[in-house]
Amino acid sequence: MIESELTRVGELTAYLSRPAGGSAAGMLLLPMITGLGAQLRAYADDIARAGVTALAWDPWHGPTGDDHDREQLTELMADLSDDRALPEQAQLLDHLYGPLGVQRAGVIGWCLGGRYAFLLAAREPRLASCVAYHPTVPAEAPANRPEDAVAAAGRITCPVLMIYPGADHLVPASTFRALRDALDGRESGPSLIQVYPGAGHGFMEAGRREDPVNAAATRLSWPQALGFIRVTTGG
Repeated sequence: MIESELTRVGELTAYLSRPAGGSAAGMLLLPMITGLGAQLRAYADDIARAGVTALAWDPWHGPTGDDHDREQLTELMADLSDDRALPEQAQLLDHLYGPLGVQRAGVIGWCLGGRYAFLLAAREPRLASCVAYHPTVPAEAPANRPEDAVAAAGRITCPVLMIYPGADHLVPASTFRALRDALDGRESGPSLIQVYPGAGHGFMEAGRREDPVNAAATRLSWPQALGFIRVTTGG
């Protein structure tokens, strides 16, 4: 049994899904461009069923992919800054460790959120693990999101799981190799790096699983990610 709801954390709205009665294990979820839509909520519920409290950040403060098209969400992303996003994520992490009673928490992000998972994990020694699904790390960073995810990856001290689709049209193989090398060069913190040849960016999204390669990548990667989350957080 799980309990799921939209909740308020200060001025922020977040999606909370957890085992009935709560859990000492937690994960902060950082969404893709569709925000707190049905897809992200499904991921959170899966994590809760694995025995781990899931708290999801809302990057758009209301709009989701359920009620806005991709063009509208892209316009919102143009206004998203690292200076706003990272403090909001830290506030939600405080909430996990405070009112929600979590003792060990990790972070997981997809696409846009995958990049932020690296940035937050580099800043937050409280994190027990970091999972980055097809992190969107552009070759040239926009002015409002200047933080260097490759450099951040090299500063993370907790265990990291990175999942990269071989046919990612947004993140070139050279960027993946730079992230991989940064993780491999760390003095502490194991790195688990998975590559899915032929799978596309965002392959876990329900609408993209009509492609059998994406569906196969999802079937293989998601149970492993859930196992990694349970082991690193004590879920």
